Amino acid sequence: MSKRTTSLRLLMHDWLGQVDNIRVSRPARSRNMPWRAVRIEVMRSSTAFAIVFFRHGDGSWCVYPPSFTAPTMQLPRLQAIPQGC
Repeated sequence: MSKRTTSLRLLMHDWLGQVDNIRVSRPARSRNMPWRAVRIEVMRSSTAFAIVFFRHGDGSWCVYPPSFTAPTMQLPRLQAIPQGC
């Protein structure tokens, strides 16, 4: 899928088609999973399966989590003082 969509409903329809029995749940955030996510459970012909969609920083939903960027501290680089001063 080359076009990133912001609508979870449209993305779910692209992945699953027309489905009647859908259960949507939102897993709790934790340190292990700090992302916004939605779990879609579907029942098809007596087989249940689930897909987890993750919300990315640009507002799109994807089936893979966004890259994790840990907080960092950086010191500004100091410019070298010329020797003649």
